Amino acid sequence: MTSEDLAGRPEPGGPGTYIKFDGALGHVENAFNLIAAFSILALMLLAVVQVLGRLVLNTPVPGFIDITEQAMAVFAFAGVAYCQRVGGHIRMEIVLGQLSGRTLWICEMIGVILIAFVVALLIYGSWFHFERSWNFGDSTMDIRLPTWPSKLVVPVALSLLFLRLLLQIYGYARLVAKPDREPIGVPVLHDAAEVAQQEIEETFGNEEAEGDRK
Repeated sequence: MTSEDLAGRPEPGGPGTYIKFDGALGHVENAFNLIAAFSILALMLLAVVQVLGRLVLNTPVPGFIDITEQAMAVFAFAGVAYCQRVGGHIRMEIVLGQLSGRTLWICEMIGVILIAFVVALLIYGSWFHFERSWNFGDSTMDIRLPTWPSKLVVPVALSLLFLRLLLQIYGYARLVAKPDREPIGVPVLHDAAEVAQQEIEETFGNEEAEGDRK
């Protein structure tokens, strides 16, 4: 099994503007990911209130289903760009794991270009649905929550993902041009031993990891 993670620090003389934009975009992605995490926590707490209120007081939370439906867009899409940045998505690496050098970077770049094309189409479609909800004043069935905020989250989050994909296309392109460069801002593959070592370091700390190496 293989995994992905970001490469280390950039080499001296690297593309400064690209690195700065990558860092700035990373802060926005982190913020969106935190929003997604807090939305999940809020829904969990609301579910507890819903269950206790129904069982103890026979008074469920009004519009619980409506609130849950609208919040789903937040935790489903807000963290997608962060996931792409750290390589946290699931994909098949049977073929890519056997490649190296320029061939690997070309395949990675082609895959990201295809993803960016699909995401661009999704941005257009989701923005169309947001506009329709805004113009028609669409709302939920129970407590009449407006649906446009949740529908706006989708194109905004996908636009953030599209920017991340554009950065990764550039990152792979510079590696295609010169494969011996250090990867910057793109996920790289790790073998099973590297993944295990990384998990040990994250769980037990560097001292335990050093002891396992010895």
